[in-house]
Amino acid sequence: MTVNSRIIAGRPYPMGATFDGEGVNFAVFSQHATRMTLCLFSEDGREEVFLIDLPECTGHIWHGYIAGLRPGQHYGYRAHGPYRPDEGHRFNPHKLLIDPYARQLSGHPIWHDALMGYDVTAKHGDLTFDTRNSARYMPRCIVTDPAFSWGEDRPPRRSMSESVIYEAHVKGMTAGRGDIANRGTYLAMASDPVLDHLGRLGVTAVELLPVQAFLNDRFLVDKGLTNYWGYMSIGFFAPEPRYMATQDIAEFQHMVARFHAAGIEVILDVVYNHTGEGNQMGPTLSFRGLDNASYYRLAETPRYYIDDTGTGNTLNSEHPMVLRMIMDSLRYWVEVMHVDGFRFDLCSALGRTAHGFDRNAPFFQAIRQDPVLAGVKLIAEPWDIGPGGYQLGSYPPPFAEWNDKFRDQVRRFWRGDAGGVNKLATRISGSALRFDHDGKPATSSVNFLTAHDGFTLMDLVSYADKHNEANGEENRDGHSDNRSDNMGIEGPTDDPAIIAARALRRRNLMATLMLSQGTPMILGGDELGNSQMGNNNAYCQDNPIGWIDWDHADADFLRFCQQIITFRRTHPILRQTRFLHAKSRAIDGEPDIFWRHPDGRPFTDACWLDPNLRALTVEMRTASGTPEYATLEYAILIVFNGGGGLTVTPPPVRPGHQWVCHIDTARPDAPPRVARKRLAVAAQSVVVLVMEPDPAAHP
Repeated sequence: MTVNSRIIAGRPYPMGATFDGEGVNFAVFSQHATRMTLCLFSEDGREEVFLIDLPECTGHIWHGYIAGLRPGQHYGYRAHGPYRPDEGHRFNPHKLLIDPYARQLSGHPIWHDALMGYDVTAKHGDLTFDTRNSARYMPRCIVTDPAFSWGEDRPPRRSMSESVIYEAHVKGMTAGRGDIANRGTYLAMASDPVLDHLGRLGVTAVELLPVQAFLNDRFLVDKGLTNYWGYMSIGFFAPEPRYMATQDIAEFQHMVARFHAAGIEVILDVVYNHTGEGNQMGPTLSFRGLDNASYYRLAETPRYYIDDTGTGNTLNSEHPMVLRMIMDSLRYWVEVMHVDGFRFDLCSALGRTAHGFDRNAPFFQAIRQDPVLAGVKLIAEPWDIGPGGYQLGSYPPPFAEWNDKFRDQVRRFWRGDAGGVNKLATRISGSALRFDHDGKPATSSVNFLTAHDGFTLMDLVSYADKHNEANGEENRDGHSDNRSDNMGIEGPTDDPAIIAARALRRRNLMATLMLSQGTPMILGGDELGNSQMGNNNAYCQDNPIGWIDWDHADADFLRFCQQIITFRRTHPILRQTRFLHAKSRAIDGEPDIFWRHPDGRPFTDACWLDPNLRALTVEMRTASGTPEYATLEYAILIVFNGGGGLTVTPPPVRPGHQWVCHIDTARPDAPPRVARKRLAVAAQSVVVLVMEPDPAAHP
């Protein structure tokens, strides 16, 4: 390490550690610190060899420049200031701190009481002050040069109407495949077997569970478990180190480039609502030690934290410098890492002000005006656990939103719950009552049946109850109301009738997802019949419970998934941006959606209110108001039959056309067939007809 020991003023921008070819500029925010010490480490990162106070503070940004430093330099900070928890300040210079803008971390904290800013053995807990040096237990920040040879990289820029999103975990996707090198890493995720599988399946985007650097919670480590999902962020710019094969951030960029070359977008699940530092009894790792009163939302008694996230703290996105950090992070991942969008975990927390959730909060205003983010996908998880936190449908454009109502009500319909038909109709038509406002498109509803949190699709039809004993919490964790159905036996079975019923139910569920207006998302592994053995909260299962089981893939179901995704892609009626409201169309005077009883007569109020009705037939057309250039096909008829076998009377066709059956979940391998005046529909099945020109009428 060659260091000019003389530090000069440097600049307050850009934030973080920036290499300019001659040296490194350091800039870190703290409004309440009285002094900021930069700690430089030896080449192996073990020895703290230089402690240098940053000489300047401009607008609460501490900064300095050191010539001679190069990428690969390990560093951290020590912040000086008042330790007065009752006033919201928790400065402790004995604690090495992570730079919030660090582009790379050397690893993870090693849990030890020295990571705490207070004496854990003292009677008054966090009001005490601990003087142990935490450096030996802390990861190092690493100066990086993020330059990468992107070549001809062209982000696919898929519209939401074209999108089929695939939620995946970097390690879980690849750890169980013996034919992939560097399993569990970004390089493995970008391997030919993974890309080939996703390409054949027909998905257009992968939504990766958190890949920004995160913690292993101490209580999990003590139980021999790990934070597998990653929702405890500690570095919003640094790729998670455990997914690197060679500790080079270029591996992440390589992964993105490979996905783009395959025509697949990369969406990141990001956690800007809280950090891994927890509540007042948590460790001092970064934000708490740099400026607790600025980074976090504090309670009326500022010793304590407002916890709208269930993790102990909530980031203060109203503070301009915290908001700037979030925006800088988002832009970094787009401009430097080339990602295509973001799914915001517990997004309601980002829209909170002193008065509660506000769809015009600073975060939403900032993100909507940002030119860098204008071209990427923005998806909200539209809730947190705070008061008034459930805000499905309340987000401003261009946000799309995870629609848990779709998940719950589609599950209930296929389970056979009473009164499910009217709710199913609402969901398959795009949940207009929630989303049709403020100019939002029908694709705003991100429809899903399963996600990382909850049962897999296979477990949804195999278990009536959760089985989370492996999590070490005596099965108390995870949701108990799963709207699941074991079809008669709990868990795996050799009974051929139950196996067949479960396979049919999975086809029905997947078909419902792909035939609905909105943007579909599937959980990685569902297409293979992957099971977590009834664990509906596998957040700590970095093992075969949480990994995809490739060795026992269900080839028949995979083939059906490919079929139904292809059908969706080739039929624009199923993925419109305009909502269907049964309005007459100018081109023919016909309504754009028509609800029918299986016998062909229109649905009446009595039908909608009939709790025993188990079947719904819907005829969809191009939405009223669609320009002529976008009117690409005439009509699709879908029968959702959650009851016994029935006979359906298709509606009349336009002259020279006929109804052709393309999808029948009870006969998934049947070739297309013409449907005349009456059509037999098997019990518990979905049938799809397309109005097509009759060859006999067009010789």
